[in-house]
Amino acid sequence: MTQTPIAPLDGVRVLELGNYIAAPTAGRLLADFGAEVIKVERPGTGDELRNWRLHKGDTSMLYRTINRNKKSVVLDLRTDAGRKAVLELAAKSDILLENFRPGTLEKWGLGPEVLNEANPELIITRVSAFGQTGPLSERPGFAAVAEAYSGFRNLVGDPDRAPVRVGVSIGDSIAGLYAAFGSMMGLFQREARRRSSGSAVALPERIIDVALNEAMFSMMESLVPDYEAYGVRRERTGGRMEGIAPSNAYVCADGASIVVAGNGDGIFLRYMETIGRPDLGSDPGLQSNALRWARREELDAAIGEWAATLPAADALAALDAAGVPAGPIYTAADIVADDQYAARNMIQKFDVSTGEEVLSDIGFPGIVPVIGGQSLPIRNLGPDLGENTDEVLGGLLGMDTEQINAASSREEAVQA
Repeated sequence: MTQTPIAPLDGVRVLELGNYIAAPTAGRLLADFGAEVIKVERPGTGDELRNWRLHKGDTSMLYRTINRNKKSVVLDLRTDAGRKAVLELAAKSDILLENFRPGTLEKWGLGPEVLNEANPELIITRVSAFGQTGPLSERPGFAAVAEAYSGFRNLVGDPDRAPVRVGVSIGDSIAGLYAAFGSMMGLFQREARRRSSGSAVALPERIIDVALNEAMFSMMESLVPDYEAYGVRRERTGGRMEGIAPSNAYVCADGASIVVAGNGDGIFLRYMETIGRPDLGSDPGLQSNALRWARREELDAAIGEWAATLPAADALAALDAAGVPAGPIYTAADIVADDQYAARNMIQKFDVSTGEEVLSDIGFPGIVPVIGGQSLPIRNLGPDLGENTDEVLGGLLGMDTEQINAASSREEAVQA
């Protein structure tokens, strides 16, 4: 018996006008759970992400990952035909995603009011560096700048060095999460309003405005309240977390590092017994996080001395036996070989064309969150540029070949 695929968003259509990572991440999340996501790309080059971290061919693994489960349609928004096609697609969609600089859609004649005329129920989700309003709204900015504005960058790294950046586009990804959440919130409100009163949701309530700096700022916990209430100015603490101890990374005898989070009051005693320092575990001056934070250097020195005597596997085994949260610091190779990731289908294998050759059994990250015990299967990787142009414009919009060529600025249309 064939099992029905799990697709909670089946029947939802999303029109994605975004490039790079933020809005496309939102589109990926919606596509992962069954939404039909139509990604509009410019002629010739497409989304610039196709060339980011490009090692071979014409489409990067980064693009394939961020744009999985989507359809790619080429439209030229500089032309009347391309803009008309966007409006026709918007009329048949539930959600529109975009992450252009504020004012760009309006410049193209595709602002919210125009989109609203095409579809009075459309959820319009806009992602930008600083939002659609305010004195910085028109300023361009990638996630690196937004992370700095949010206070996040100031806390990453060691206190005696300049702030550093984490190794992934965390600002874009978190903004994408908010954009997906906001889109679903708008969709839920639309459907709830239909059921309760049959009335439509006003345009301002259907515009979801996600700013990269605000998305990161929302992750900063009590950074501002602590400053406003107590004048506390948080600083970089390296591998530690402000006010929480002991929690850090330690180098073992084989050169591998492990992370140990032994900062819980009950865990701390077991932790100190494990490293052969029960005296620290019973010390009255170390019975709360605040007290331990004040003596963090002493604690880290004791733990570091113990870790240096054991290979990482032995240190982790001892900590696990004592119920102390700890783990290795994984690389990509470690993740691919890990039984836990495999058990939940979090590494899914595909044959991938680079445009020059086909690479076999390439692992891609699975779909989160898990429904039904395992990660849902990825339906397809990020498509080739314009792979679905004819299918969408011809099938959904009923365009003929000449109209499709005009809207997508194909060479045939130019020659004609």
